[in-house]
Amino acid sequence: MATVRDEHRVRQPAAGLLGTRVAVLVWVVAALALAAAVLGLVIDGIYAGPRSTAEILRGYDLVTTVLVVPALSVAALRARAGSLLGQLVTAGLLADLVYGYAFYVFGAGFNALFLLHIALFSASLTALVLTIAGLNMSAVAEWFRGVRHVWPAAVALGLLAVSLGGMWISAGVTNAVTGTVPAGSAMVETDQIIHLSMVLDLAIQVPLYAAATVLVWRRTGWGYLLAFVALVSGIPEQLSYLAAMPLQVIAGVPEAVPLEPLEPAILAMYVLGLVMLLAGRPQHAAEVTS
Repeated sequence: MATVRDEHRVRQPAAGLLGTRVAVLVWVVAALALAAAVLGLVIDGIYAGPRSTAEILRGYDLVTTVLVVPALSVAALRARAGSLLGQLVTAGLLADLVYGYAFYVFGAGFNALFLLHIALFSASLTALVLTIAGLNMSAVAEWFRGVRHVWPAAVALGLLAVSLGGMWISAGVTNAVTGTVPAGSAMVETDQIIHLSMVLDLAIQVPLYAAATVLVWRRTGWGYLLAFVALVSGIPEQLSYLAAMPLQVIAGVPEAVPLEPLEPAILAMYVLGLVMLLAGRPQHAAEVTS
């Protein structure tokens, strides 16, 4: 006899659930990330090198502590219980950690947390791959079936791909022709941080946003997954950026500014795209199982 289950739980084969080992790995990542972030916040001078870079990392630490770790812990718990939404959120937050810890590992010098950050970068990347590998793409497509509006997510990600890619490609061409180092953003950044941002954005973010734009517009399972990961990870990434700027001002970094006016609008694009993707699902959506 058919039964109707909660709309947030889509029946999947065992491979579609967050396995015990993967869930434990995610919780270990969350615990270590919390420890590293708290130490980065409370121990002054723990990050070697320019103060501007230290405050950028402390911005990440702040958002990791108050948002990413609690949300990741709950999402993994829900995913372990069979929630597809929990598994999608887990993937998105792990993607944020991978992106963020790339700055700790490749953008900062040696410090007391260096080995821990390497372990977190590797563990977050492994957990992300395993989480995505465990997803049932047919179930993802079914969970989003009938979503009313994919265009806000597609437009937001498309604009981000074009603007971010255009900015960095233009800067790269200018550097190749004139030797001028790209200026980066309003946040005070060293050449090393600008270089790393350019690499990560052009190699990872722009292709992710572009692929998600096309595939979510076509309403494919991979499109929904990539769009969800891009939007969820983009929110804490943007919040970290917004947190770092006033931290630089408080720390007395020369030429630091408390806010770049465009950044809240970019954050709103991530949030709006995600909200519309979720809110657009039919209210009557449910799974019929036998």
